[in-house]
Amino acid sequence: MITLSRERFQKLVAEAIDGLPRSFRKKIENVAVLVEDFPSAEIIEDLGLRSPWDLFGLYHGIPLDKRGSYYGNIPPDVILIFQKPLERWAGTEDEIRDEVRSTVIHEVGHYFGFDEAGLRRAERESRRSESPAEEENTDEQDIPRDLPRPHHPVRRRRPRRPPLP
Repeated sequence: MITLSRERFQKLVAEAIDGLPRSFRKKIENVAVLVEDFPSAEIIEDLGLRSPWDLFGLYHGIPLDKRGSYYGNIPPDVILIFQKPLERWAGTEDEIRDEVRSTVIHEVGHYFGFDEAGLRRAERESRRSESPAEEENTDEQDIPRDLPRPHHPVRRRRPRRPPLP
């Protein structure tokens, strides 16, 4: 398992946010993105998880599409990125970077109100279409064209490798 300093890991998260399409970044308001080692016991229980290693990220808040005229003067929504499960999953810093990017995109998708199925489909399409020549950040880059209607689930579970002994 590769271990990064908190500062280095936070830089990867910041890079992932900076790498979002400009059109998305312009619409993100009142959201705090935080890094924690693991989800809390309360989160694990609320989501019915078996282990703190099963969650890479979590969006908690009121999705953009659900905000009405009443929305205002409230604490920010929160996106949590869990460092230790991501480090355990990855074998290299590049794998951590890729999965942090995917997790940030996923949780930001929940902020915009998209459901799990649509986000998973968009992630698969994004991975298939990635190439070094596409790294330039434009307004149209990575914007999925066929996402389903918004919905509001909040969890991100995706352990891909079996638990370490």
